[in-house]
Parts: sequence; structure tokens; C-alpha cells
Amino acid sequence: MQAVASTPVDNPEPVLDKPLMHYGTRVLDRLAPGAEEFAYRLLEISPLTPHFGAVLGGVDLTRPLTDELAAELRQALLEWKVIFFRGQHGFTAEHQLALSGVWGPPEANPFFARTGTPGVSRLAKDAKAAGNKNIWHSDHSFMAHPSLGAVLRAVEVPAAGGDTMWADMAAAYDNLPDDLRERIDGLTAVHDWEASWGALMDDEQKAAFRENWPRVEHPVVVRHPRSGRRTLYVNEPFTRYIKGLSEEENRELLDILVLQARIPEFQIRFHWEPGSVAVWDNIATQHYAVNDYFPQRRVMERIAIAGVPLS
Repeated sequence: MQAVASTPVDNPEPVLDKPLMHYGTRVLDRLAPGAEEFAYRLLEISPLTPHFGAVLGGVDLTRPLTDELAAELRQALLEWKVIFFRGQHGFTAEHQLALSGVWGPPEANPFFARTGTPGVSRLAKDAKAAGNKNIWHSDHSFMAHPSLGAVLRAVEVPAAGGDTMWADMAAAYDNLPDDLRERIDGLTAVHDWEASWGALMDDEQKAAFRENWPRVEHPVVVRHPRSGRRTLYVNEPFTRYIKGLSEEENRELLDILVLQARIPEFQIRFHWEPGSVAVWDNIATQHYAVNDYFPQRRVMERIAIAGVPLS
């Protein structure tokens, strides 16, 4: 199928004149260039794909986290980008805070409903949420210091459906054509919340939020703050435009770049069960919560991990 960028009304020809097809073997590297294999002593690693996402066994997250275990958890997330745990029954918001602390302090999302536990946000959808849509995104890219990651636990899950998908944006960058990588390296994009979170706000509400949450800028290609790996950092809801480009150039380029998250070879899909917990690297990945379970109910609680400036 040919993917075509948005076309101006006064231009009947598509901006792209050739299919966005991939030829040959994809570059799917699990480790950053120069990184060495790590020998885990405490964790059992069950990969979801050879390069991306893993279910970790051999750990009870309701017990105190030792320094050695914390070090292995940090390494596993750096290596696999999304890590999962099953059968963590009795895992509470307090355990969730302790787990997120392995990577850093919590960071609140100003648009999410809060729970009684500081730093924990509740995401609940039921029959009233029929028709709610999702979109591939990176959390908090509308902030000056986007969150490094997140810890999500299943509170109530539907009998079927309600999966979450993640996309490896380092692999997305690696597989761009050479000329396109050269074109975007060094470019800066503007990120903002208004087109997404602000869609249901009136002007007064948006003005109040704007005081605390102005537009921010991030590199189109960032160096991961912990691995140093180059990663594509644009997403559909929050990346508004690339600085220094015309409107037509922005349409052409962003239409190509944001679609990279939708390529199956870069994705994993996780089915939630009672006692499931996920931790993801928010700089290296984008995610999508599949809303296919109406009229069943799905309740999750999330902690975002405070971020740092991106370069």
C-alpha cells in the first residue's frame, strides 16, 4: 500500500511521489552501539521479540527491592525498552511507587485524574467511554523535561481485549533512509498539548493551562539520556511542527516520521492479566492503548518517572 502525505487543497499531486516501502532486512538492534551483553543473576528474561520487549521472571515486586535487583531492573529496561511482570498479586500503589523509584521520582500529568496516593494517576474506561480514541504517542512530550518512563499496573482488566502496544523509536530511526536521517538530524520540533488535551476545553480553561504549560521544543532526533542511542522523537498528538520548514515541508516530513510508530516490525503487544505490571522507557518508545473492549471495564494506575532535558 502506498502511504501518501497530506496534500494541500490547491495541489492535486501528492507530496510523495513514491511508495514508502522497505526493501531488504530491517535493522533491529537490541543494544545501543558499543554496548555489551549483560549477565543477569536475579532476573529471568523472556523476550517478546528478539530485539524489543521482555517479560521478567524470578522477582516478587511486593518484597523490598535490593540494590542488586534495582541495578538489574535498570539494565533490563535500558536493554529491552519495555519490561513486564506477571502474577504480581498484592502489588499496591505503594509497591508501584517503590518500583518507579528505581529510576527516579514521580512526575504528575496535569490532565490525569489523581488517586489518593501522591504521584499515581488513574486511567479508567467503562461503558461511558465507548468511542474514546487513542493515538500513538510519547507521554509528556509537551513538557520541557518529558518523563523518562512510566510504571503501569492493572487494577481491573476486561476478559478479552484492552491490550497495550509499544513501538521502538530507536529502531524507527535506524531504519529511515540515509538521506532522510541526514535531513532530520539537527532539526528541532515544537510540542504542545492544546490540539489533544485542549480539544475539550473552552478558551478560559486553555488560557489557565497555558500559563503553566507553554509550547516547548525538542530535537527531532534525540540522544537517549542513558544509552546515548539516537531515537526518533516526534509523535502525532503533541508534535505540532518542525522549526525552519515551510508548511508544505512540515506536512511532508511529519507525515512520514509519525507513521514510523505504526510499522509492525518495531512493535510489541501485551495482553493484560490480573497482577500484570509494565515499565517502559518513554524516550525510546511510543505506546497505544487498544480500545476494543466496550462495554467491559478497564482500570489502570500509572506513575510517570520525572524526566530531564533532551539533546
